Amino acid sequence: MKELLNKFCETFGNGEDIRFYSAPGRVELGGNHTDHQRGAVLAASVNLDIRAAVCKNGTDVIRVKSEGYDMVEIDLSDLSVKEEDKNTTTALIRGVADAFIRREIALSGVDMYVVSDVFRGSGLSSSAAFEVLVGTALSDMFDAGFSAVEIAKIGQYAEREHFGKPCGLMDQMASSVGGIVAIDFLPEEPAVEKIECDLNEYGYDLVVIDAGADHADLTEEYASIPSEMNSVAKLLGKEVLGEASEEEFYNNIANIRKNVGDRAVLRAVHFFRDTKRAKLEADCLRKGDFDGFLKHIRESGMSSFMYLQNIYISGETKNQTMAYALAVCEEFLEGKGAVRIQGGGFGGTLEAFVPKCMTEKFRDGIDKMIGKGMCTVLTIRKDGGIRIK
Repeated sequence: MKELLNKFCETFGNGEDIRFYSAPGRVELGGNHTDHQRGAVLAASVNLDIRAAVCKNGTDVIRVKSEGYDMVEIDLSDLSVKEEDKNTTTALIRGVADAFIRREIALSGVDMYVVSDVFRGSGLSSSAAFEVLVGTALSDMFDAGFSAVEIAKIGQYAEREHFGKPCGLMDQMASSVGGIVAIDFLPEEPAVEKIECDLNEYGYDLVVIDAGADHADLTEEYASIPSEMNSVAKLLGKEVLGEASEEEFYNNIANIRKNVGDRAVLRAVHFFRDTKRAKLEADCLRKGDFDGFLKHIRESGMSSFMYLQNIYISGETKNQTMAYALAVCEEFLEGKGAVRIQGGGFGGTLEAFVPKCMTEKFRDGIDKMIGKGMCTVLTIRKDGGIRIK
C-alpha cells in the first residue's frame, strides 16, 4: 500500500482523501462461452489482482496511469464511442464513465495510479478486472452505491460498446462478486450464488498454465463463436441459445445444419451441454462431491476441443500451442485431477486441478516442456471488487 501511495504521489502529487481499491482476476471453472448466450457458468476470483490509488482532482478529466504504460486522459465532456480507441484501455475507461453518466451519476475528474498482478494475455481476464476496479472506485468516490452485479454490467457495457469485444458477463461478474460463484444468466436479473469450497480440504491445487500461444489480436476468432451461436438461435426464433430449449434445437438440427453449417451446430451442441455441466459442477461442490466435479471439468474441456473448437485458430496446422499444452498437462497428471482450456480460448491459459502431492512434479514438467515460469499456483479469493483503505 505504501509503495502504491508513493507512486501515486510521484505521478500526481500529494492529494486529499486518497483511497485504495482492488479487483481480482478470475478463472472460469465451468461453462465455456455460455455466458453470452444467457447460459450458466461457474467461476471464481483469484488472489492475483489489480490495485489503484485514487483521488479527486477538481477537474473534468479522468487521468489514469497504469504502471508501465502511458498516461490516459478522458474528458468527461465527451464520452462518445471513439473508433480509433477500440481495443484500448482508453476505451474501457471512457466506457465505464459513460455508463455512470447514463445512470445519472454526476462524475468529476479523478487521478488514478494502477498496478497489476493480472498480466495481460494471462487468461485471468485483466480487462474485466480493470473495468471492475474503475467501476468500484467511481461508485465509492461519487457515492453511487452500485451493487457488485451492477458494476459488472457497467464493465460489460464498456467492453462491448467502447472496447469493441462482444463479451458475455461472466468475467466481470466473477471479478466483481468474488469467491466461487454459480451464475445463471437466463433470468433478466442474473441469478448469482456464492458457493463455499476450500480446495485444500480436498488436497488439490488450482493451477493455470500459460501455453505460450501467440497473443495476436484474436477478436475475430472470439467473435465468431457468439455470432455462430446467434445464427442457430435466430433459426429457432430466439435472440440467444439460452432462450431456446435443447429439445427444440435437436428437433430442428438437420434444417439448422443446412442453413448455417456444421461448426455453428457443433458450437450450439457445446452450449447446451456445457450449460448443464456448469450447473452439475456447482451441485457437486455444494454436496462435497469433488470427484464428480473433476469429472465434469474433464468433460467440459473435451467439449471445448471437439465442439466449441476454441483450442486453435481455424486452418492452423503447424502451430497448435494450446492443444500441445493440453497433451503435456495430461501426461503429467497421470489420469488424476483435470485440465481444460479456460476463458476465451485460442490463446491464453489452461487451468488444472492438481493433487498437492503432484504439484511440484507437475510444475517441473511444465517448465521443461512448455517453458519456465509458465505454471502458476493460485488461491481463490473471497472478495470481489473492494475498497481496501
